[in-house]
Amino acid sequence: MTKKKTEENTKKQEVEKEKLQEEKQLSTKELLTIEKDQHLRLIAEFDNFRKRTAKERIALFATAGQDIMTSLLPILDDLERAIDANNYEKTHGVVLIYNKLKSTLETKGLKEMKNPIGEGLDTEMHEAIGMVPAEKKKQKNKIIDMVEKGYLLGEKVIRHAKVVIAN
Repeated sequence: MTKKKTEENTKKQEVEKEKLQEEKQLSTKELLTIEKDQHLRLIAEFDNFRKRTAKERIALFATAGQDIMTSLLPILDDLERAIDANNYEKTHGVVLIYNKLKSTLETKGLKEMKNPIGEGLDTEMHEAIGMVPAEKKKQKNKIIDMVEKGYLLGEKVIRHAKVVIAN
Protein backbone atom coordinates (compact mmCIF):
# COMPACT_ATOMS: atom_id res chain seq x y z
CA MET A 1 0.00 0.00 0.00
CA THR A 2 1.08 3.51 -0.59
CA LYS A 3 1.68 6.01 2.13
CA LYS A 4 -1.48 7.93 1.19
CA LYS A 5 -3.66 4.81 1.44
CA THR A 6 -2.08 3.90 4.76
CA GLU A 7 -2.81 7.35 6.13
CA GLU A 8 -6.40 7.15 4.89
CA ASN A 9 -6.87 3.74 6.52
CA THR A 10 -5.41 5.02 9.78
CA LYS A 11 -7.75 8.02 9.75
CA LYS A 12 -10.74 5.79 9.03
CA GLN A 13 -9.80 3.46 11.86
CA GLU A 14 -9.43 6.39 14.28
CA VAL A 15 -12.85 7.75 13.30
CA GLU A 16 -14.40 4.30 13.75
CA LYS A 17 -12.70 3.91 17.10
CA GLU A 18 -14.03 7.29 18.28
CA LYS A 19 -17.55 6.39 17.13
CA LEU A 20 -17.39 3.06 18.94
CA GLN A 21 -16.07 4.70 22.07
CA GLU A 22 -18.83 7.28 22.04
CA GLU A 23 -21.56 4.73 21.31
CA LYS A 24 -20.57 2.01 23.72
CA GLN A 25 -18.21 3.71 26.13
CA LEU A 26 -15.58 1.06 25.42
CA SER A 27 -13.54 -0.32 28.22
CA THR A 28 -9.78 0.16 28.38
CA LYS A 29 -9.18 -3.47 27.38
CA GLU A 30 -11.28 -3.12 24.26
CA LEU A 31 -9.49 0.09 23.28
CA LEU A 32 -6.16 -1.63 23.86
CA THR A 33 -7.25 -4.54 21.63
CA ILE A 34 -8.22 -2.15 18.83
CA GLU A 35 -4.91 -0.28 19.10
CA LYS A 36 -2.98 -3.54 19.14
CA ASP A 37 -4.79 -4.71 15.99
CA GLN A 38 -3.98 -1.44 14.21
CA HIS A 39 -0.36 -1.69 15.27
CA LEU A 40 -0.02 -5.28 14.02
CA ARG A 41 -1.55 -4.37 10.67
CA LEU A 42 0.82 -1.45 10.29
CA ILE A 43 3.81 -3.66 11.08
CA ALA A 44 2.63 -6.26 8.54
CA GLU A 45 2.20 -3.58 5.86
CA PHE A 46 5.67 -2.25 6.49
CA ASP A 47 7.19 -5.73 6.43
CA ASN A 48 5.52 -6.46 3.06
CA PHE A 49 6.78 -3.13 1.70
CA ARG A 50 10.32 -3.88 2.89
CA LYS A 51 10.30 -7.36 1.29
CA ARG A 52 8.89 -6.06 -2.00
CA THR A 53 11.47 -3.27 -2.30
CA ALA A 54 14.28 -5.70 -1.44
CA LYS A 55 13.17 -8.02 -4.25
CA GLU A 56 12.95 -5.12 -6.69
CA ARG A 57 16.42 -3.91 -5.71
CA ILE A 58 17.92 -7.38 -6.20
CA ALA A 59 16.28 -7.67 -9.63
CA LEU A 60 17.57 -4.23 -10.59
CA PHE A 61 21.15 -5.03 -9.60
CA ALA A 62 21.02 -8.39 -11.38
CA THR A 63 20.11 -6.81 -14.71
CA ALA A 64 21.63 -3.35 -14.31
CA GLY A 65 24.27 -3.96 -16.98
CA GLN A 66 21.88 -5.48 -19.50
CA ASP A 67 21.95 -2.51 -21.90
CA ILE A 68 25.73 -2.30 -22.04
CA MET A 69 26.07 -6.09 -22.29
CA THR A 70 23.61 -6.20 -25.17
CA SER A 71 25.49 -3.48 -27.03
CA LEU A 72 28.83 -5.29 -26.56
CA LEU A 73 27.60 -8.66 -27.90
CA PRO A 74 27.98 -7.69 -31.61
CA ILE A 75 31.57 -6.60 -30.90
CA LEU A 76 32.24 -9.96 -29.25
CA ASP A 77 30.75 -11.71 -32.30
CA ASP A 78 32.87 -9.64 -34.71
CA LEU A 79 36.06 -10.42 -32.82
CA GLU A 80 35.19 -14.13 -32.86
CA ARG A 81 34.54 -14.05 -36.61
CA ALA A 82 37.82 -12.19 -37.21
CA ILE A 83 39.72 -14.81 -35.22
CA ASP A 84 38.04 -17.68 -37.11
CA ALA A 85 38.57 -16.06 -40.54
CA ASN A 86 42.26 -15.27 -40.04
CA ASN A 87 43.30 -18.36 -38.05
CA TYR A 88 45.11 -16.30 -35.43
CA GLU A 89 47.28 -18.05 -32.88
CA LYS A 90 46.42 -17.91 -29.18
CA THR A 91 49.16 -15.36 -28.55
CA HIS A 92 48.00 -12.90 -31.22
CA GLY A 93 46.75 -9.51 -29.98
CA VAL A 94 43.22 -9.88 -31.33
CA VAL A 95 42.79 -13.23 -29.57
CA LEU A 96 44.12 -11.78 -26.32
CA ILE A 97 41.71 -8.82 -26.54
CA TYR A 98 38.80 -11.16 -27.32
CA ASN A 99 39.64 -13.42 -24.35
CA LYS A 100 40.01 -10.46 -22.00
CA LEU A 101 36.71 -8.90 -23.12
CA LYS A 102 34.90 -12.22 -22.81
CA SER A 103 36.30 -12.97 -19.34
CA THR A 104 35.46 -9.45 -18.14
CA LEU A 105 31.87 -9.81 -19.33
CA GLU A 106 31.64 -13.23 -17.70
CA THR A 107 32.72 -11.78 -14.35
CA LYS A 108 29.82 -9.32 -14.69
CA GLY A 109 27.34 -12.21 -15.10
CA LEU A 110 27.28 -12.82 -18.86
CA LYS A 111 27.04 -16.50 -19.79
CA GLU A 112 27.17 -18.04 -23.23
CA MET A 113 24.38 -20.53 -23.92
CA LYS A 114 25.53 -24.07 -24.58
CA ASN A 115 25.62 -25.26 -28.18
CA PRO A 116 22.06 -26.46 -28.96
CA ILE A 117 22.84 -28.51 -32.08
CA GLY A 118 21.07 -31.85 -31.93
CA GLU A 119 18.55 -30.73 -29.31
CA GLY A 120 14.89 -29.82 -29.70
CA LEU A 121 13.80 -26.21 -30.08
CA ASP A 122 13.25 -24.39 -26.78
CA THR A 123 11.46 -21.14 -27.55
CA GLU A 124 12.57 -19.69 -24.22
CA MET A 125 16.22 -19.98 -25.31
CA HIS A 126 16.23 -20.24 -29.11
CA GLU A 127 14.86 -18.30 -32.04
CA ALA A 128 14.22 -20.38 -35.16
CA ILE A 129 15.24 -18.36 -38.21
CA GLY A 130 15.05 -21.10 -40.80
CA MET A 131 13.91 -24.61 -41.62
CA VAL A 132 15.58 -27.13 -43.89
CA PRO A 133 14.50 -30.62 -44.91
CA ALA A 134 15.76 -33.31 -42.55
CA GLU A 135 18.26 -35.77 -44.01
CA LYS A 136 17.44 -38.42 -41.39
CA LYS A 137 14.29 -39.14 -39.39
CA LYS A 138 16.31 -38.73 -36.23
CA GLN A 139 17.04 -35.08 -37.11
CA LYS A 140 13.40 -34.13 -37.56
CA ASN A 141 12.38 -31.15 -35.37
CA LYS A 142 15.94 -30.86 -34.04
CA ILE A 143 18.36 -27.97 -34.26
CA ILE A 144 20.91 -28.63 -37.00
CA ASP A 145 22.77 -25.31 -37.12
CA MET A 146 23.39 -22.29 -34.90
CA VAL A 147 23.68 -19.01 -36.81
CA GLU A 148 24.23 -16.74 -33.78
CA LYS A 149 25.10 -17.58 -30.18
CA GLY A 150 22.69 -16.84 -27.39
CA TYR A 151 23.64 -15.21 -24.09
CA LEU A 152 22.29 -15.09 -20.54
CA LEU A 153 22.79 -12.37 -17.97
CA GLY A 154 22.46 -14.25 -14.72
CA GLU A 155 19.40 -16.40 -15.42
CA LYS A 156 17.75 -13.97 -17.85
CA VAL A 157 18.07 -14.41 -21.63
CA ILE A 158 19.45 -11.20 -23.16
CA ARG A 159 19.90 -12.66 -26.65
CA HIS A 160 18.24 -15.79 -27.99
CA ALA A 161 20.36 -18.23 -29.98
CA LYS A 162 19.41 -18.00 -33.65
CA VAL A 163 19.07 -21.54 -34.97
CA VAL A 164 18.04 -23.57 -38.03
CA ILE A 165 15.60 -26.46 -37.55
CA ALA A 166 15.35 -29.71 -39.53
CA ASN A 167 11.83 -30.22 -40.77
